[in-house]
Amino acid sequence: MHAVRFRVLERTGGRNQLFPWERGWKDTVLVYPGESVSVVATFDRHRGRFLMHCHNLEHEDHGMMLNFAVA
Repeated sequence: MHAVRFRVLERTGGRNQLFPWERGWKDTVLVYPGESVSVVATFDRHRGRFLMHCHNLEHEDHGMMLNFAVA
């Protein structure tokens, strides 16, 4: 997610664990195929549209991006 920090709470599938270096505040998270992560974020500085996307070049080329709004 751009313009917001978050914490990774849980990883399921794949490696199925969080590593010590993943427990701090983040602006990106590495997610392998077959994995999903749960995150918590606080939207206290800005209301409006945010962007979330994958940094895998093949995924970016195929439009794996999402805009979402915080009211």
